[in-house]
Amino acid sequence: MKKIFYVSIFLTLSLESLLANTLPIIEYNSINHPVISKNGMVVSQRQTASEVGASILRKGGNAVDAAVATGLALAVVLPRAGNLGGGGFMVVYLEEEDETITIDYREKAPSKAHRDLFLDENGNYDKRKAQFSLLSAAVPGTVAGLHLALTKYGTMTWQEVLEPAVKLAEDGFTVPHDLANILASPRYKKRLSSNEAAAKSYYKNDKSNYQAGELLKLPNLAWTLKQLSVNGPDAFYKGEIAKKIVKEMKRNQGLISAEDLENYKAIERSPVVGTYKDFTIVSMPPASSGGVHLIQMLNMLEEFPIKDLGFGSADSIHVLAEVMKRAYADRSKHLGDMDFYKVPFSLMSKEYASFLNKGISINSRTASKDVYAGDPYPYESPDTTHFSVMDQYGNVVSNTYTLNFSYGSGIMIPGTGMLMNNEMDDFSSKPGVPNGYGLLGSEANSIQANKRPLSSMTPSIIFKNNKPYLVLGSPGGSRIITTVLQVALNVMEHNMNVAEAVNSPRIHHQWLPEVLMIEKGFGPDTEKLLEEKGYKLYPSSTMGSVQAILKEGDYFYGAADPRRPSSGAVAP
Repeated sequence: MKKIFYVSIFLTLSLESLLANTLPIIEYNSINHPVISKNGMVVSQRQTASEVGASILRKGGNAVDAAVATGLALAVVLPRAGNLGGGGFMVVYLEEEDETITIDYREKAPSKAHRDLFLDENGNYDKRKAQFSLLSAAVPGTVAGLHLALTKYGTMTWQEVLEPAVKLAEDGFTVPHDLANILASPRYKKRLSSNEAAAKSYYKNDKSNYQAGELLKLPNLAWTLKQLSVNGPDAFYKGEIAKKIVKEMKRNQGLISAEDLENYKAIERSPVVGTYKDFTIVSMPPASSGGVHLIQMLNMLEEFPIKDLGFGSADSIHVLAEVMKRAYADRSKHLGDMDFYKVPFSLMSKEYASFLNKGISINSRTASKDVYAGDPYPYESPDTTHFSVMDQYGNVVSNTYTLNFSYGSGIMIPGTGMLMNNEMDDFSSKPGVPNGYGLLGSEANSIQANKRPLSSMTPSIIFKNNKPYLVLGSPGGSRIITTVLQVALNVMEHNMNVAEAVNSPRIHHQWLPEVLMIEKGFGPDTEKLLEEKGYKLYPSSTMGSVQAILKEGDYFYGAADPRRPSSGAVAP
């Protein structure tokens, strides 16, 4: 009997030990907790779209299938940034091949675009033309990019992943509070109502607003999605959708031609790769500036005791700001579409980071006027939305795409339900004149025909022990890169769980203007210490909207950023 008792105790203890090693750890000292799953995860800026992606995973689809379905659904339920008329970047990890690839489906300047496109007769930058006319529209890449990803790396048909988006547009979806609020706001109602097609889509016949909880149907967008379902991307680039785009361009002095659409191609590129201590960082190459400068900043920060300085301390924020200034100064001079400009990838070298760090003091602030773009050559050896997907097979997708501003230019192509981007403003229209996000540029990012405008989008995958560990990205214009940086540091240095890492307050410095943007949450004492260092603080509205997944052991941990209401992490 004693033997049986001892065996029972042993088995009980062994089971407890096994469970302790295999079950997800819920830390009750954490104020935020992620969504937990063993079967994959989809995280996006709309719960509804995340549910679409999760339903694809439940059917046996892989991460690419789910990502494409999520992106198409967001084009319906998140009109401010989800899109067919914009473009973006995708980073894909393929478990079976143990390979990471990127898909560049950034918009391209029309063939008739030229350097002085947005200058008036006096040589001054014309903001209206650059941001709110059809001249601001670059050739969209979203349809081409999503289709390329699916047909090459997915397992389901184009029709299968399109079906949920068609249903949402045709049958309608429940308007969430944040969509109702933004459509009712004077700023956006004025912009969208000034365009007849957009007004018919997003406001009632009597021009009144949709209320939260009401059903919004988008029949014209449903027509567009059905055209895509039947005819694939040819419908967009050569067929009936293309005809409507070209007709509107001719009617309102836009530049996109039938040839521009027909000639557009999404491109596969090798990712940029860096390291931070025991982690490997994989991200987008140019025309995204995000990957280059994420790695550059991490290289610089690696030389500082970030963990010891502590999250949110004045010294920690100071170091971050000093590093950010130097990266953004380099961005203004050295980054552009690498098909048109020789980008110095030595910006990502450890040696260059050490050189830049020589100008940083832990005790004193460097004025932006004293920070210049560096010379990396001796070391040679723009509103948006993001979604992240991991599947049970080990595949990963990190995708960021955009119309540029919220609702793009506010101009909808009649009959399509599709808003056009205003990405041409992401070029440097005139040296020394900032774009809509306050960013300066140079010759590297000047307007040229068929060129891709520089972007801050930073879809990224971080590896630990050669396996995908953290997948993340964010909207936020110029603040995207710094947002991704801080969330990654929160996990890698401050040992936060992914929800805490996403939810924690953020800062941003982009060299010029000379201000330190700061979210609520750091406390008056910290702010006072920063002001004593000479920082001009700018209390900021929320920065970014990170959609992240962390994989540890057998479990996926998803975190949707609460900065954007109606975001959601959904387990299959």
